[in-house]
Amino acid sequence: MLKRRYAAALAAVFLIAALTACGGREDRTIRVGVALYRQDDTFITSLAQSLQQMVPEEEQVQGVKINLNVVDGRGSQTVQNEQVDQFLDRGYDVICVNIVDRTAAAVIIDKAQAAGVPVVFFNREPVEEDLNRWEYAYYVGTRADEAGRIEGGLVLDAWRAEPSALDRSGDGILQYVMLEGEPGHQDALLRTEHSVRTLTAAGVPMEKLSNHAADWQRGPARLRMQRWLEELGDAIEVVFANNDDMALGAIDACLDAGLEKEEMPFIVGVDATAPALKALEEGTLQGTVFNDAPGQARGILNLSCALALGQDPEDTNLLENGKYIWLEHIAVTRQNLEEFLPEEP
Repeated sequence: MLKRRYAAALAAVFLIAALTACGGREDRTIRVGVALYRQDDTFITSLAQSLQQMVPEEEQVQGVKINLNVVDGRGSQTVQNEQVDQFLDRGYDVICVNIVDRTAAAVIIDKAQAAGVPVVFFNREPVEEDLNRWEYAYYVGTRADEAGRIEGGLVLDAWRAEPSALDRSGDGILQYVMLEGEPGHQDALLRTEHSVRTLTAAGVPMEKLSNHAADWQRGPARLRMQRWLEELGDAIEVVFANNDDMALGAIDACLDAGLEKEEMPFIVGVDATAPALKALEEGTLQGTVFNDAPGQARGILNLSCALALGQDPEDTNLLENGKYIWLEHIAVTRQNLEEFLPEEP
């Protein structure tokens, strides 16, 4: 059961709706707490900005005031737990969590349930068993295996179009390195697995030269790529990166080494962040996978408002299994890049 405050709000919404045919919520304020795993992640920054930019329009649509409080967990689950506690102690209507450690979701869900506050996880998916602990726990995001398949497809398409352009050694085998996200993280595991499997399933001979967990970050990826270039040199034909920040780190290392873009390995990433799109336009990045930050932000905000206002979330959101809002990935290459570049001011 939701706590009395939430249940009373639900009753009030229906009463107001009965008294007026439009609006009627002008005096209502929704408080939404948003806990990010780390705010210096380029994709998460983009998602948070989209969320904040959508608030004024949503206020007009809903006829309410929306107070959005975004906090940075700085990569610490302990810090994030404390932030969640503060949201609950201060009586927030909904909490949205980009969880640091997905195995810690049960703790947050139990706290939210005890307080009667709905919780919306996003971008970093809790295990299904944890999400099913409470009916008012949800997830908004994208499927990591799909991202991996599309990323692998970018390399496969290039291989099929001109194998010699990738197989610079001419041995008929595609030698690659893999820049992974956090060790044990579901997205890192699935993107890694399915990007390579896409090629091997199509009959492309593959050889992994090395892999490294660069924690989704550009700096560590740059340092690792520098070492690989020293140790492996031009034996590296493809660089798979679990996200764009790490792909950009690999590009940084290649530029540091004095490589021209034609001399670089075939580098691909995931997210289609603004810096990655710029690198794609310049020709140093060969492809990325659109991870719909605005779409995720819209799902988070719509779901939060529905829950805070006592509406049935399935009336305003496309929920799968009553729990999930899934956004689709799209392959981004220089051929369709214009569709994803920001509009000129």
